[in-house]
Amino acid sequence: MYTRVWIPDPDEVWRSAELTKDYKEGDRSLQLRLEDETIREYPIDVQSNQLPFLRNPDILVGENDLTALSYLHEPAVLHNLKVRFLESNHIYTYCGIVLVAINPYEQLPIYGQDVIYAYSGQNMGDMDPHIFAVAEEAYKQMARDEKNQSIIVSGESGAGKTVSAKYAMRYFATVGGSASDTNIEEKVLASSPIMEAIGNAKTTRNDNSSRFGKYIQIGFDKRYHIIGANMRTYLLEKSRVVFQADDERNYHIFYQLCAAASLPEFKELALTCAEDFFYASQGGDTAIEGVDDAEDFEKTRQAFTLLGVRDSHQISIFKIIASILHLGNVEIQAERDGDSCSISPQDEHLSTFCHLLGVEHSQMEHWLCHRKLVTAAETYVKTMSLQQVVNARNALAKHIYAQLFGWIVGHVNKALHTALKQHSFIGVLDIYGFETFEVNSFEQFCINYANEKLQQQFNSHVFKLEQEEYMKEQIPWTLIDFYDNQPCIDLIEAKLGILDLLDEECKVPKGTDQNWAQKLYDRHSSSQHFQKPRMSNTAFIVMHFADKVEYLSDGFLEKNRDTVYEEQINILKASKFPLVADLFHDDKDSAPAPTASGKGSSSKINIRSARPQMKASNKEHKKTVGHQFRTSLHLLMETLNATTPHYVRCIKPNDEKLPFHFDPKRAVQQLRACGVLETIRISAAGYPSRWTYHDFFNRYRVLVKKRELANTDKKAICKSVLENLIKDPDKFQFGRTKIFFRAGQVAYLEKLRADRFRAATIMIQKIVRGWLQKVKYRRLKGATLTLQRYCRGHLARRLAEHLRRIRAAVVFQKQYRMQRARLAYRRVRAAAVVIQAFTRGMFVRRLYCQVLLEHKVTIIQKHVRGWTARRHFLRLRSAAIVIQCAFRRLKAKQELKALKIEARSAEHLKRLNVGMENKVVQLQRKIDDQNKEFKTLSEQLSAVTSTHTMEVEKLKKELAHYQQSQSGDSSLRLQEEVESLRTELQRAYSERKILEDTHTREKDELRKRVADLEQENALLKDEKEQLNHQILCQSKDEFAQNSVKENLLMKKELEEERSRYQNLVKEYSRLEQRYDNLRDEMTIIKQTPGHRRNPSNQSSLESDSNYPSISTSEVGDTEDALQQVEEIGLEKAAMDLTVFLKLQKRVRELEQERKKLQVQLEKREQQDSRKVQMEQPKNDMDLDQDADLAYNSLKRQELESENKKLKNDLNELRKAVADQAAQNNSTHSSPDSYSLLLNQLKLANEELEVRKEEVLILRTQIVSADQRRLAGKSTEPNIDARTSWPNSEKHVDQDDAIEAYHGVCQTNSKTEDWGYLNEDGELGLAYQGLKQVARLLEAQLQAQSREHEEEVEQLKAQVETLKEELDKQHQTFCQKLLLSPEAQVEFGVQQEISRLTNENLDLKELVEKLEKNERKLKKQLKIYMKKVQDLEAAQTVAQSEKKRHELNRQVTVQRKEKDFQGMLEYHKEDEALLVRNLVTELKPQTLAGSVPSLPAYILYMCIRHADYVNDDLRVHSLLTSTINGIKKVLKKHNDDFEMTTFWLSNTCRLLHCLKQYSGDEGFMTQNTAKQNEHCLKNFDLTEYRQVLSDLSIQIYQQLIKIAEGVLQPMIVSAMLENESIQGLSGVKPTGYRKRSSSMVDGENAYCLEAVIRQMNSFHIVMCDQGLDPEIILQVFKQLFYMITAVTLNNLLLRKDVCSWSTGMQLRYNISQLEEWLRVRNLHQSGAVQTMEPLIQAAQLLQLKKKTPEDAEAICSLCTSLSTQQIVKILNLYTPLNEFEERVTVGFIRTIQAQLQERNDPQQLLLDYKHMFPVLFPFNPSSLTMDSIHIPACLNLEFLSEV
Repeated sequence: MYTRVWIPDPDEVWRSAELTKDYKEGDRSLQLRLEDETIREYPIDVQSNQLPFLRNPDILVGENDLTALSYLHEPAVLHNLKVRFLESNHIYTYCGIVLVAINPYEQLPIYGQDVIYAYSGQNMGDMDPHIFAVAEEAYKQMARDEKNQSIIVSGESGAGKTVSAKYAMRYFATVGGSASDTNIEEKVLASSPIMEAIGNAKTTRNDNSSRFGKYIQIGFDKRYHIIGANMRTYLLEKSRVVFQADDERNYHIFYQLCAAASLPEFKELALTCAEDFFYASQGGDTAIEGVDDAEDFEKTRQAFTLLGVRDSHQISIFKIIASILHLGNVEIQAERDGDSCSISPQDEHLSTFCHLLGVEHSQMEHWLCHRKLVTAAETYVKTMSLQQVVNARNALAKHIYAQLFGWIVGHVNKALHTALKQHSFIGVLDIYGFETFEVNSFEQFCINYANEKLQQQFNSHVFKLEQEEYMKEQIPWTLIDFYDNQPCIDLIEAKLGILDLLDEECKVPKGTDQNWAQKLYDRHSSSQHFQKPRMSNTAFIVMHFADKVEYLSDGFLEKNRDTVYEEQINILKASKFPLVADLFHDDKDSAPAPTASGKGSSSKINIRSARPQMKASNKEHKKTVGHQFRTSLHLLMETLNATTPHYVRCIKPNDEKLPFHFDPKRAVQQLRACGVLETIRISAAGYPSRWTYHDFFNRYRVLVKKRELANTDKKAICKSVLENLIKDPDKFQFGRTKIFFRAGQVAYLEKLRADRFRAATIMIQKIVRGWLQKVKYRRLKGATLTLQRYCRGHLARRLAEHLRRIRAAVVFQKQYRMQRARLAYRRVRAAAVVIQAFTRGMFVRRLYCQVLLEHKVTIIQKHVRGWTARRHFLRLRSAAIVIQCAFRRLKAKQELKALKIEARSAEHLKRLNVGMENKVVQLQRKIDDQNKEFKTLSEQLSAVTSTHTMEVEKLKKELAHYQQSQSGDSSLRLQEEVESLRTELQRAYSERKILEDTHTREKDELRKRVADLEQENALLKDEKEQLNHQILCQSKDEFAQNSVKENLLMKKELEEERSRYQNLVKEYSRLEQRYDNLRDEMTIIKQTPGHRRNPSNQSSLESDSNYPSISTSEVGDTEDALQQVEEIGLEKAAMDLTVFLKLQKRVRELEQERKKLQVQLEKREQQDSRKVQMEQPKNDMDLDQDADLAYNSLKRQELESENKKLKNDLNELRKAVADQAAQNNSTHSSPDSYSLLLNQLKLANEELEVRKEEVLILRTQIVSADQRRLAGKSTEPNIDARTSWPNSEKHVDQDDAIEAYHGVCQTNSKTEDWGYLNEDGELGLAYQGLKQVARLLEAQLQAQSREHEEEVEQLKAQVETLKEELDKQHQTFCQKLLLSPEAQVEFGVQQEISRLTNENLDLKELVEKLEKNERKLKKQLKIYMKKVQDLEAAQTVAQSEKKRHELNRQVTVQRKEKDFQGMLEYHKEDEALLVRNLVTELKPQTLAGSVPSLPAYILYMCIRHADYVNDDLRVHSLLTSTINGIKKVLKKHNDDFEMTTFWLSNTCRLLHCLKQYSGDEGFMTQNTAKQNEHCLKNFDLTEYRQVLSDLSIQIYQQLIKIAEGVLQPMIVSAMLENESIQGLSGVKPTGYRKRSSSMVDGENAYCLEAVIRQMNSFHIVMCDQGLDPEIILQVFKQLFYMITAVTLNNLLLRKDVCSWSTGMQLRYNISQLEEWLRVRNLHQSGAVQTMEPLIQAAQLLQLKKKTPEDAEAICSLCTSLSTQQIVKILNLYTPLNEFEERVTVGFIRTIQAQLQERNDPQQLLLDYKHMFPVLFPFNPSSLTMDSIHIPACLNLEFLSEV
């Protein structure tokens, strides 16, 4: 391989060539072969001996950093940029500390939020070059070094400076978003549309060219959040307002305003299209392709609004801009003398101009055409020529626009200003680059002057960094000579320099540009950086650092003076609009603005501002534009020197704005101008190539000898290798951590490495080729032997085949002859058999005919005899049925009469229920009354019937008498008629018989026909089923596919919906966290000395207080009770008001609940009454009975729980009384009063117990009576069904209640002395309680009376129903009498069958309901028996305690020890302690080895007890406190994985418990019978289940966040950088930007084993804490997705890892992760599917990439990668060795063409923050609550088992 060099070329600047002949010193030319195979001789200058530049090895081409190139020179830099830009489409490249950005003229998907997050937190060398990397480096250095930073963006117009600066600011706004709600980052970004509208314009080079420079300072606080910003502008191109070159436009705002002129609010502006205005149409086309000016104008207005510019100010701004357009259209007419001119008074544009600015029309018209001359003696008004007037008008327009520009910039700064203290800032400088045109004027001179200053600062900074690097690495420092442009700067800005002479000439009254140019020639002709053109006396040449530029002096003085006539400014100052007047007032009279465009960095500069009192002196002290610019530039340089600069050089690749088209000439011109090559030259002067010892060893270990590898010190190995390979010690230096090489040494080492690889390759090829030849020989030998064997076998087989054929021929002959003989015999035999068959058939047929005839005769006889027998049987059966019906009716009447008599008797009811005698008597009386009424009605009915009968008999007698009188005359005639009728009847009977026979015959025929049709139908059905089966088989696959697609779509929609919901939950938790933070801050701000209550116990779900405040009505009731006690005589009653108020509150709540239940009962009764009218009475009463039983059971349980609560309150009251009594005993009160009071209370308790026993007896009697009535078969169920009264298990009857009330009153009347006994106020409370009881009993009695009335109404309704049925039967009987005897019998049978069927169905329903009620009653009986036993045991213990303790203590009833029911009881005051011990202060290590999720079980047992006692407030309070406690713990331990896992497990378990024991059958399918007993009875906690589900989602998201935070720093190093397969990867030169993670020996290096160990730790923690397996699977699916996303994103953003070896290591790492999933049994989690994009990316790196077949294989394989990702990886693919080939551009184009049909998303990177929606599947526990043991370490002794 020959040496390759670069030679100059006029078209491509530099061209590659290859030496065909070795060069020898002294040769005058080189023999070269160009890339197109042409031979060329290249001459060499013998004197300078300047040889062509050497070309870098291909392995180094396309590097991210130009300083990584071995040969650093202009052609190498240009070629590397060209390869990256055209082949890889990379627009960013590092060149040391400079980021070179080439404008692609195309939108690239590399600036999204995902890319920002990918670069955030990364070191600059870790990722591919990007503007975000520079911004991140500045942000990081600001935070690390606490020093202000600057990003200097420079370049030509159209190179992309503004866009780069915009993206940098967007990065800061995203990464350093404001911590408050001011949204200052949005305001910073909103300033860009405004500044682009008023400061950008279309030029021939750029459609959105910035015509001013700006420096934006973004301020940060101590936490490095954006708090504000400030903008400084430089040198606005004002001349563009009045003049535009061809194919250029004015500033965008003019065209935007014209595009929106049709809006109603802009009618006043009198604008039309832009072509109608002179100032907007000089460039020709006023539109830009692809730009909508109206849409951009709307964005500009929105930005103004966001920055706080009022609508009135916006309208004023637009008026001023419109007035400039109208000013340009003012027509100026020259007079005949030529020295004066005028403006028509009717000029519409001037009128509109004056109207919009609020100035006087006449004055403006006058002073536009005249000027004022002021001398020492007097003042003159002078006319102006046409050209002077036009110049004055243009100057005024420019001045107005410049002042407006400055005002807008000042207002933007005011909106971005903050009152907070700025800790540091990052400045972004967007300034014009070096410019040179055919005609260069004052603007280009100022721009190039600024670039000279920036280049000087850049050179010194680069030199300083080089020096610091050498000193840090302890390299001997040698002074590097670099270009210093200070002489050129002195030429411009020094004393008597170009700017000084320009200002001096401007002060001369009649100074001209020619005079100034002559002074320059005279003064600076001897300067090295100044030249005079040969052919011009008005131009001069300045030798800038980038190039020499010729400036034309014409117009320098006018632009430097920036003259505006003072009279015109005075008119504008007098405007009636405040904004217009403020624009032109002196800055001493107005608020200072930060900047004024075109005049440096401050708006204090006003040219020709005209102050009348100091006119002469003011004129002398005007500051010129050059002076202002020089001052502002000095301020800028001071700012930049005080910061750490970062450089971005923007390059314009071509002038035609073609996407990805590279013009080498233009690129080299800009590289020279922007200082990139100067950076290269400074770096090349020293040691440009730098390697760490580790990277050098990994790359060049193949050059190390085997004996040297025995040394473990890599640094010593590197030193010995370099000393052996490079003999000149000056070519390299050993630093502290790096090795430094001179230019070209890395290329030499690469050549040695390639030679070593080539030699090894030749050796391997030799061995392999020899082995292949041996294999080939052995294969040929084996093939020969095989052929011989097969040939011999073929000959033997052919002989055997011949012999076999001869044998077969003999066999064929034998068989053929045998077959012929057999056929002849069979033919004769068949003929004989046929003759026999026909003969025998004839005889058999004769016999058959005879038998058939006899059979038919027998059938006829059979049918005749059968018909006679049936007729006789039917006659007998009809007679028997009539007799049976009559007899049965008689028996039924007798039995009905007996049953009615028995039903009227109440003896059986008395036997069944002794305690219900009174009620039964009452009902009996009512029934007797009804019977009497029925009897009277029956007697009336019988009287009416007898009268009717008598009348009928009378009529019959009259009829008979009449018939007898007529019978004598017509008896003979009647006899004849009877005879005739008999004959006709006989004839009809015979005809009927004939018809019946015909009908029978036809019926048989029809039956036969129907049978045939049915058979045919069956065949058709079979055929149809077969066809359907075939169709189903054919459509089965299609249906399966459609169903699968529909399932996938439904699953996808479900996942999206779940994801949206969980994102809302996440957003809610974030807002809640933010609210907590703000509340904490407010607490800190408002905190005062002293104790403050912690608000953490407040509920975040409902109200903050669990108990409502005491209402005025309650206070009033309390005062009434105290007043009653005082009236009795109690003046010093000592009561516990807290307990009393609780009792009052509880009684009032019970009263309200009773009212609600009463309303519900009334509604239910109304519904039942409506059902009675629609349904049968029997079924209706059964349903009512079931509903009443269920209602009674529920109400009984509620009243029992209320009774228990009242007992507890009474015990508290007793305790308070006892304490008071003890205090009184200890002081001065007598013990007799207290003992007497206790005796009275004991009597009251005994009376209460007696009443309880009566209630229990009454309940048992009612239950037994109901069971007996339900078991018996009652003929009138409508009566028995209502004997089980509603609410009978809750209430006693009225008499018992009155008796109990009188007993209490008598007991109270027996007390001796109220004043003496009621000493502590307890009897007063007891009296109030008895009043409430009396009211309750009275309400219950009223309810029962209403129920009895309803029962009577129902009985009446049933009587009416029976009457209706009787009428129906009567009608049926009448109809039956009208029928014939046979029809009557048939009709009666049908009626009887339907009646029996209905009765059977009714009886079945009744049996089912009775069985159901029996099961319910048995269950309730067991509960009642258990409660009775508990009550008896409690009474026994209480009596024993009374006997034992007769002292002044409160009597405590001890419960009998019984089985633990799985409930935990606690006092209300212990709730905070419970939450603290069980939630807030609990550590997971405390419960190690216990039941997983034990706190969840304990909390559920507490909730279950609150449900058991029906305490909804306690349930609400406990759940609220628990949820708040969990949130508090998670907030405190927001980075503790174990704590988060612990509470996720407990929250899910509590949620599962609430579902499992909710009573919902869907959640109880896996419960045992014991677990079903632990279900909640009273409360539906569905809403709390939703709250717990949301809390679980928040905890899960926090868990994922913690795990991702731990894993994310490991992923890149472990998956991409660590050498999992040793020796596989090679390290390439990385240049100035070293990768931070390339230091494998450093602390930041991670291997895959560390990641697996960390995931093992996560898995163990989650399993130990009892987390559901389904959730564990989802956690690892999310973590593996994050690993995939981070790894793939880094792969897509890093060129150094896109290689074949990285793909091999990546596949190995993925296989290790998959193996870990299989070992842990987590392969079903879907984690492997999430890694599919990474797997395909690894395969893509290893696949062959040459032919179209390879492209098809890649397209078919990489289905999980998008088109952009595939193309990006192929563009980034980098060979690590010279034996690999790069991916060609044509191959990438082929891939793109084949992937065009894909509808891939435009997003390049994966969103590693994406979180899959989590599912919490129901996972019931197999544990029962009574089997859980509470360990002592929880300190929950205050919990008592129930």
